Amino acid sequence: MYVAALVIPVPEDRLDAYRAWAENSAAFFKEYGCIEVVNSWGDNIPEGKQTDFRRAVAAKDGEKIVLSWQIWPDKESFYLAEEKMHEDPRMDAAGEPPFDARRLILGCFQPIQVTGRDANPQNPV
Repeated sequence: MYVAALVIPVPEDRLDAYRAWAENSAAFFKEYGCIEVVNSWGDNIPEGKQTDFRRAVAAKDGEKIVLSWQIWPDKESFYLAEEKMHEDPRMDAAGEPPFDARRLILGCFQPIQVTGRDANPQNPV
């Protein structure tokens, strides 16, 4: 198991556009082997004393925070899919995302502990 996670500032009035963009993106990722995609619209994003989700992405007034993650079979599958997806002309044809992509945060993670649907990650650290 390998996890790609994103924190994205999305204008509040773009929820429907974001949902459509996310659904199309998820279908595309799944074609390339992604096991699961979750997009979560911020509901309770507390302001921290030093750091928080809003500051991390320089969120502006009127923007919500989206937490998104993708579950891939393993690290190699993710990077191979990334390479192939960037060669797929549909990637460029998807249009502009309904948010400022320059401020999103992306990170990839190797699970070290899993409880729930898959209690045995394939490649624990």
